[in-house]
Amino acid sequence: MNNTVVLIPSRLAATRLPNKPLLKINNLSIINHVYKIANSFLESQSYVATGDKEIFDEVIKYGGKCILTKNDHKTGTDRIFEAFQKLENKNIEYVVNLQGDEPIINIDDLKNLLKKTIEKKSKVSTLACEIEDEKVLLKHNVVKVRTEEKLKEDNLSTAISFAREIGTIKENIYHHIGIYIFNVPYLKKFVELKQTSNEKSQKLEQLRLIENNIEIDVGLAKTKPIGVDTHEDYLELKKIMEYKN
Repeated sequence: MNNTVVLIPSRLAATRLPNKPLLKINNLSIINHVYKIANSFLESQSYVATGDKEIFDEVIKYGGKCILTKNDHKTGTDRIFEAFQKLENKNIEYVVNLQGDEPIINIDDLKNLLKKTIEKKSKVSTLACEIEDEKVLLKHNVVKVRTEEKLKEDNLSTAISFAREIGTIKENIYHHIGIYIFNVPYLKKFVELKQTSNEKSQKLEQLRLIENNIEIDVGLAKTKPIGVDTHEDYLELKKIMEYKN
């Protein structure tokens, strides 16, 4: 799709797992695993966006495309907007913000979300999957989303709220997957809005949209990706990916 681009924000300064993008699994860095998925999803229309020269060099070394941005962006979405501007492509209608720390995201889930987003003409869309273990509700690292309707394979439902911890099971609560598809005017709108206090305290940039009455549509993912937030996450993911290989 020539009107869509994938941008992958990446930085070295993660507080819980420094230098995370450069950690290797099967002799390939995490950021290049993600880029490989993105390029399979939208070949020649995928880029890493980073303010770190080390990440830039790592992506380029393996034949990927990378855009060097400022290093002081407050969120990944602010970073991809700068990268989007540097592309200077006025034909782009949708920007996919693909997180740089989920190297086993399912391509079919991405394709399905993009298809539904275009069909519904969503302003912003994202993914979520079923919660199979109630203990996840109290895990701070796992973001939860509540939707207006039950998620099904053939629908998108509008997000009501996002939270890190939920004490009890409520209706239509899902494990949020940090992937966003922006209709370009709403990507521009995002960066024009000031950070909200809840966004800053919970470190959830999507709250900037919710609290400014910009709808986020949610699609159901068939598979649950494993994000890399801690050293334990990295070891678990490494074990899974090396076993599959």
